[in-house]
Amino acid sequence: MNFQRCPGCGDYLIHLAIKQAIQELNIPKYKLVVLSWIWCSGKMSQYIDWYASETLHGRGVPFAIWVKLANPDLTVISISGDGDAYWIWVGHFIHACRRNINITYIVLNNENYGLTTWQASPTTPLDIKTKSTPDWNHTNPLDPNKLAESAWCQFTKAVQDKDIKWLKQTIIDWINFPGFAHIDVNQSCPSWRKR
Repeated sequence: MNFQRCPGCGDYLIHLAIKQAIQELNIPKYKLVVLSWIWCSGKMSQYIDWYASETLHGRGVPFAIWVKLANPDLTVISISGDGDAYWIWVGHFIHACRRNINITYIVLNNENYGLTTWQASPTTPLDIKTKSTPDWNHTNPLDPNKLAESAWCQFTKAVQDKDIKWLKQTIIDWINFPGFAHIDVNQSCPSWRKR
């Protein structure tokens, strides 16, 4: 794995958990598609030895739905970041929850736009200074799991990136769930904040 990431980035652990979950489930390569978008989490699909695609910005969920509708026998995983999932294209997320199509949606939540120099995202905590909130963030952070539940998502969970065993098991459980499954991974971002 040759991620071009900051040392200590949670992407490494999340990538490892995804690979371990797929291996433990013994999913054949031709039966799995991993879709991602651009920015920090976007390269994830390039480092997995299964069918994969780096999709258009904000379009990981629609692409995943299209793939699943085209071939329902495939296991489909979509990966994105918190800014993409909960701000830029939040409508895709909400309606995917409502439609309950069988895909696993993993959101890497570092509470900022890390790759574009640390602006506030929808999950940035209150009273945090960022490049877009130099006088501190005064906007209440969004709770991704409550948002998912309000859109009738039947399977949503928040997990820490450093709890690799629990993260892997959550991914396994969510892949096995016969509907839309959302995992919000609270990840370390060493360039902006450490956990």
